[in-house]
Amino acid sequence: MVVRTSLNNDAAQVLLVRLEQIEDGGFVEVEVTLDGDAESLILHRDGDDARGWLNVCPHAGRRLDWAPGKFLKSNGLLVCAAHGASFELAGGQCVAGPCRGDRLRAVAVEVRDGAIVLAARWPRTSG
Repeated sequence: MVVRTSLNNDAAQVLLVRLEQIEDGGFVEVEVTLDGDAESLILHRDGDDARGWLNVCPHAGRRLDWAPGKFLKSNGLLVCAAHGASFELAGGQCVAGPCRGDRLRAVAVEVRDGAIVLAARWPRTSG
């Protein structure tokens, strides 16, 4: 699934994916344009909620998926396919591996009417 959006438009209204398309506890990758930059995002479903991060490991700057849109999950952690860094799912904190103490870069998303959309203000934060 490829989604193109721009913060010059009403990004909060752009459908990234329907919540029902992600199994509970699962992940999906979407491609978006944020501030003119093409970005790969990881979306994680947690019940009726969703979280989003840039699909970039803070250790080596590589994508976390082992194949496009395919992510490793072990013991409730998202695991980087390249070097095994493990991230907790509440805030993206690296709890094991080469970037312990660092975190994934969050992208604010929200669920509206069963759809995951970019939040009205999607600040790139360190957590």
